[in-house]
Amino acid sequence: MRTVLVGCGAMSDGWLSAIRDTPALATGIEMVGFVDLDPERAAAQARAYGHEGASCGSDLAAMLEDLRPDAVFDLVVPPARRAVVETALAHGCHVLSEKPMANDMDEARALLAAAREAGRIRAVIQNRRHLPGIRRAKALIDSGALGQITAIHSDFFLAPHFGGFRDEMEHVLLLDMAVHTFDAARFLLPSEPTAVYCQETNPAGSWYAHGASANAIFDCAGGATFTYRGSWCAEGAPTAWEAQWRIIGTKGSALWDGNEGLTASVVDGEEGFFRPLREIDVPPAPDLPATGHAGVILDFLRAVQGGDAPLTVDHDNIHSLSMVFAAIDSAKQGRRIDIKTQEGAA
Repeated sequence: MRTVLVGCGAMSDGWLSAIRDTPALATGIEMVGFVDLDPERAAAQARAYGHEGASCGSDLAAMLEDLRPDAVFDLVVPPARRAVVETALAHGCHVLSEKPMANDMDEARALLAAAREAGRIRAVIQNRRHLPGIRRAKALIDSGALGQITAIHSDFFLAPHFGGFRDEMEHVLLLDMAVHTFDAARFLLPSEPTAVYCQETNPAGSWYAHGASANAIFDCAGGATFTYRGSWCAEGAPTAWEAQWRIIGTKGSALWDGNEGLTASVVDGEEGFFRPLREIDVPPAPDLPATGHAGVILDFLRAVQGGDAPLTVDHDNIHSLSMVFAAIDSAKQGRRIDIKTQEGAA
């Protein structure tokens, strides 16, 4: 898969190291071009990861016209996403984008339509779906051992000092980070979220301009509830980047640390003020061909080569994005927001 990478900042290190260090990607992807507003930065990344023969420059359209690649890796800052994706699709390229897939729902719908019209695959780096921990949690849920799932709760508390564009973003937690947790919840939930009530704040001491903390309650089609509590300026007692989770079913509950720590217990008797509980075995960690970024990229590569649609394909990921913008609208308006209204004709 002949590929051009657009956006050669710090985020590109994760992508390029995943490609270099994963045999199936190292042999299945040829990096033929690097594009950045700073051509020297593009050239430096090409050299750093052993792609000295790749073209480097600042004009994406000209490079695509010249090289005719199969795919574009879109790593640009969110405000530049639409132009990059539309340019790539117009040149017949499949596209794998950083999250979020769009800056608002109108843009998301427009890019979804553009990919359909072009007949090309567009997917999004939602790398949590390609981690062993979430696959174990999903296998436990799917096994039925916990019974019917009635609630999933997630906590996300970290204090990263990024600097750069995130410090000035509106709704920084919800738009730039919560989309990962929301997408993970959709992967686990037995039915799609339908409505949300969200409160958003910027706590005292926050180094972000806006929206570093949020609490959200989602209703789901099957009657389950999903809750999210999060902060990007919570110093001390950090959770995992993948959040911490409690999964509640009619037969029992599970605690998941967001990585590979997963325990579960179920009711084991019919008497007593508190019914007796029995700890149960949970599924082992799966043997994935690649994890994290590498897993998403490999999934995308296989789809381009004629396989099934990627797990994070755009027409699925738009539902995760709609959760984000419904939560943002709820926080702005101080009321419950219907998610399907957000999605419109998507």
